[in-house]
Amino acid sequence: MFLDSGDLQAIWLTIRLASIVTAILLVVGTPIAWWLARSRSRWKGPIGATVALPLVLPPSVLGFYLLLAMGPNGPVGHLTRTLGIEPLPFTFWGLVLASVFYSLPFMVQPLQNAFEAVGDRPLEVAATLRASPLDTFFTVALPMALPGYLTASILTFAHTVGEFGVVLMIGGNIPGATRVASVQIYDHVEALEYGQAHRLAAVMLIFSFLVLLALYAWRPNARKG
Repeated sequence: MFLDSGDLQAIWLTIRLASIVTAILLVVGTPIAWWLARSRSRWKGPIGATVALPLVLPPSVLGFYLLLAMGPNGPVGHLTRTLGIEPLPFTFWGLVLASVFYSLPFMVQPLQNAFEAVGDRPLEVAATLRASPLDTFFTVALPMALPGYLTASILTFAHTVGEFGVVLMIGGNIPGATRVASVQIYDHVEALEYGQAHRLAAVMLIFSFLVLLALYAWRPNARKG
């Protein structure tokens, strides 16, 4: 068989993780990106830098601090214990929370660029027609920023698929629960199963290439439209 059951399970878990993280970040990232695009607050720089931090921070560093935060003595750990929820480290939902933080800039920055490209004029016209700020956002800004949403969603999904350091730090290596495709490849290599590692890595390589190809092929058409 080209891929064994463990590989298929890891691929399915990876797709599930990336889909949930992308959906969450579409909701969470939109107001952050809108505020960064429109605000003139002195906090814009520090908040923008905080959002972009995962781009330059080593994944093991981010994973370490998230592990402390979600641990029994951390603020998130205290909250989950108070709510009667199982500890998040080494669980699928712990992976989701960590991936949301790690992939945040891949959602927010394309959306911020898309909102900034809308400009002030369309929003001012909507305001003169007595549209509320909420109406203006949903009827003017959001439709004009849809190309940015597609780019952000693709980049966020693909980045989450490729995660390794953060997911290994937070999720460990539990089959069917936290062992995603990148960790499965690592396991194959560690066990000297190079043939299986090559097959799974080839699948991930082809997937990543096709995602980026679709993105770059779509962008010129979007500009022409």
